Amino acid sequence: VAGDAQEHSEHQPGYRSWKRPRDTFGADYGERVPLDEESHQVKRAFQERPENGSGLHMPTLQESLWERGGPSSWDPHGYKQSSGNQGGDAQYMVTLTQAYPSGPDVTYRAIMNVHRMPTQSSAGAQSSVGAVPAYQSRLDEDWTAPRGCDIYRRAGISEPSQLPGMSMPVREAGGYRNSALMPEKAPTMPKLRWHRPWKLHRVISGHLDCVRGIAVEPGNEWFVTGSADRTIRIWDLASGELRLSLSAHTSTVRGVAVSARQLHLFSCGGHAELKCWDLEYRKVIREYTCHETVVNGLDLHPTLDVLVTCGDDATAQIWDARTKASMGTLRGHTRSVAAVKCHREEAQVVTGSHDTTVRIWDLVAGRTRVTLTDHRRSARAVVLHPRDDRFASGSPGLIKQWKFPDGEFIQDLSEHNAMINALAVSSEGILASGAADGSLHFWDWRTGYNFHRIVPDAKQDSSDKDSAIFACVFDQSGRRLLTAGADKTIKVYKEHVSQKQRDNKKKRS
Repeated sequence: VAGDAQEHSEHQPGYRSWKRPRDTFGADYGERVPLDEESHQVKRAFQERPENGSGLHMPTLQESLWERGGPSSWDPHGYKQSSGNQGGDAQYMVTLTQAYPSGPDVTYRAIMNVHRMPTQSSAGAQSSVGAVPAYQSRLDEDWTAPRGCDIYRRAGISEPSQLPGMSMPVREAGGYRNSALMPEKAPTMPKLRWHRPWKLHRVISGHLDCVRGIAVEPGNEWFVTGSADRTIRIWDLASGELRLSLSAHTSTVRGVAVSARQLHLFSCGGHAELKCWDLEYRKVIREYTCHETVVNGLDLHPTLDVLVTCGDDATAQIWDARTKASMGTLRGHTRSVAAVKCHREEAQVVTGSHDTTVRIWDLVAGRTRVTLTDHRRSARAVVLHPRDDRFASGSPGLIKQWKFPDGEFIQDLSEHNAMINALAVSSEGILASGAADGSLHFWDWRTGYNFHRIVPDAKQDSSDKDSAIFACVFDQSGRRLLTAGADKTIKVYKEHVSQKQRDNKKKRS
């Protein structure tokens, strides 16, 4: 006792700080704070305004009942307590007479019923036979009470089906799996698909100057190239032998495209040069009066008879592929347009320009649908996936992936530290990028993983300019990649298969 007295002596600073508020507020300990009727009316008037409908469903305490008999005789919901349950925690269940309020002025309190759950003293024998357990009543209360998303509900305004990042409880047979809000599963990264490394298979020579354009015909039997030697050459895809040579251009041939509807070949380059060739008769059948300057590229729409060209005059022009008629000019870029590609199904065109922007055009309206300004340097290359509704654009040291139709950004591919001049993508999900230093990178289209690189050997008698890659394209099977470069050659790459893998394949067959 002496020790306790010494411990709680008035000379202890802790005891003095505890004793002072106890003497001051000890008489009022456990009593309810007096209710200010005026402030309560102001609060209710504010809650009942139409613009504050988010709080109308919340049940409020009937303070007047507490003033009449105190907490010992009335509960917060207006039910009088009996002598058997005074001092205990009562169970309640909140239900709604209808799904939602019928109008903006109808509050949730008007359609809400608060039911008192029977206790052991009031239920008697009934509780031992068919009474609902306390934990089950709480689950029912959580389920029947207004959900979290209803807080945002207002008459005439749509609301999300659930709160952002949360999932609502699921009711299963025999009970509830979970009556609380559960966080949704975090999004997972796409699974990386394994790809074989690529290896140089064949080098095709024949042009007398750098090769600027390349295209594979839809039948996958031959391909065509355009060169600075002002000629167009057609090669056998399987053997690499020369089939045909065409000459009518007066300057560098910068782009070629083969029609899938007719045996026609389109070529562009030089100063306002755009020609249509009939390969059966091996001659030019149409010449277009197009750009005022050099024509940098062209592309044929896969499903429409539309030809689109781009040039140094900062425009892209639309042509009827069946005639010489012009269908319009796409204006908006401020510098030379380096690349153009057509959507495989929709009437949309994508262009990349030296003004660092990529534009998606609506051919029907003849104007820009969206301008993408994420590149910091010239957008020199554009490629569209043959199956996926996405496309990629390349600039020095950076490749960006986008999604149609509004150019939603997907991801950056930033491991190719060179001036990217050409992009190609296969139906198997392999993206190839060719650069001005002769390097060739292979990427997984979905994840953006750079799984293979081919870097040219450094030679004393050559420079990066002599090994530059100007164009690249996959064949129709996606098993071969063809590149056109400044060394006057066409290189064919294939997936590398070791001798052991070949032997195992023979054994399985």
